[in-house]
Amino acid sequence: MSTLNEAPHPSSWFQKPLWHAANVLSAASASIPRLALDIALPMLCVSCTEPVSGEGVCAQCWSKLSFIARPYCERLGIPFVYDPGPGLLSMEAIAAPPAYSRARAAVRYDDVARAMVHALKYQDRTDLAPTMGRWMARAGHEILENAAALVPVPLHWKRSWSRRYNQSGALAKIIGRSMSIPVLPDTLQRTRATEQQIGLSKSERARNVQGAFKVPPEKKSLVQGRKIVLIDDVLTSGATADACARALLRARAASVDVLVFARVVDSFRPPI
Repeated sequence: MSTLNEAPHPSSWFQKPLWHAANVLSAASASIPRLALDIALPMLCVSCTEPVSGEGVCAQCWSKLSFIARPYCERLGIPFVYDPGPGLLSMEAIAAPPAYSRARAAVRYDDVARAMVHALKYQDRTDLAPTMGRWMARAGHEILENAAALVPVPLHWKRSWSRRYNQSGALAKIIGRSMSIPVLPDTLQRTRATEQQIGLSKSERARNVQGAFKVPPEKKSLVQGRKIVLIDDVLTSGATADACARALLRARAASVDVLVFARVVDSFRPPI
């Protein structure tokens, strides 16, 4: 019969180290098939499917990306064909000014950019988020300098469940980490499941997302009086960004800017 003061059996001395070693071996053996798969199936360029390492886009496709830089509309970020001088606005910004203050994008939404967005959104290529996020941080440095928080455009819970992650949230995390800006992922909520915007006209897009976003009462203190930057993957008509900005402004945000990876540009346009 053992007592409380009796020394433990020598075999127990080995139990914990052996248990740890077994876990290490189990984890290592579990990673072997994944390593073999990575060797057998190297990372492919999301645009041309050529083997690539690191960035997810080969050098040839990278060279086809159209990065957006000045001159562009100070309000909407639409590139101009020539430089008209500082502060000039596009016809779109004057005819229908959005609720948000400024919009910036890293690249034009061309074939390569489309392939990157679709791979991140629909094909679980989360390895693209760091590259896309870095480009966004560089393109939006002026609106990020004084930003108090980043708010990703939310998915409806049904779509979030089916996709398993929010691509806008993944981009916001990268930007927030690189710029030391807090990310508020649950501050803005999508109150109803909207239709896919693809294939809808500009007016149909606006109606589709009208009133679809809100800041819950318990989250309003996170927004009130603060400069918010809304994060999304693509800016097309601006309807979703505008609806989100209106919801944030109703919650008393001081201002709302928009930063996306890519924006649709019909053509290079002259200023008014």
